Amino acid sequence: MAGARKLTVDDTSVQIEETWRVFRIMAEFIDGFEFMSKIERAVSIFGSSQLKSQDKYCKTAEKIAYLLAKEGYAIITGAGPAIMEAANKGARKAKGKSVGLNIHLPLVQAPNKYIDTMLEFRYFFVRKVMFVKYAKAFVIMPGGFGTFDEFFESLTLIQTRRIDKFPVILVGSDYWRGLLEWLHATVLKRKCIKASDLSLFSVIDEPQEVVAAIKKFYTVGKH
Repeated sequence: MAGARKLTVDDTSVQIEETWRVFRIMAEFIDGFEFMSKIERAVSIFGSSQLKSQDKYCKTAEKIAYLLAKEGYAIITGAGPAIMEAANKGARKAKGKSVGLNIHLPLVQAPNKYIDTMLEFRYFFVRKVMFVKYAKAFVIMPGGFGTFDEFFESLTLIQTRRIDKFPVILVGSDYWRGLLEWLHATVLKRKCIKASDLSLFSVIDEPQEVVAAIKKFYTVGKH
């Protein structure tokens, strides 16, 4: 055909690489589904990897995980340090299931020592599916961009009815206050969200109340 461009060796190499990427993604999904399907009830806990172990939020995460594990929930984290390590530690102390979903990063993230079962991922989006699909609730501790990502993605999936509503709990009202004020004063005021969207999550400070809210969700009404 006149004007048609012939494929070069470089073009073919790119196509082969892209094809193999699809297979690697499929393999991660299969491994993840097989691994996570053995966990019956779980709560995903998210938060900063930068905080010191003595930070009050690390202590809170440990207590929440401990109490949830005592209620029979497995605890899922991103396998890293700080908040994630504290949550896995709490699960371990309660003799519950402590699960880590680690991610391969340019700066190596060594999994924390309190994980009993771990799965490693190359792709963030595959890992995120596992957090959502196999969790009965999200507990969002103070954190950075990755934590914000998990928080807002869970709200988007619920808002658009791609998944059923489940408890999404922000812990640390003092940390999240600025974000909440902005959502009300700017985002809601400009009608970029509805008032009902702000009911898709709750803000709780006390570990016992976090556990109570999750239990209530699954005992009141049909969920």
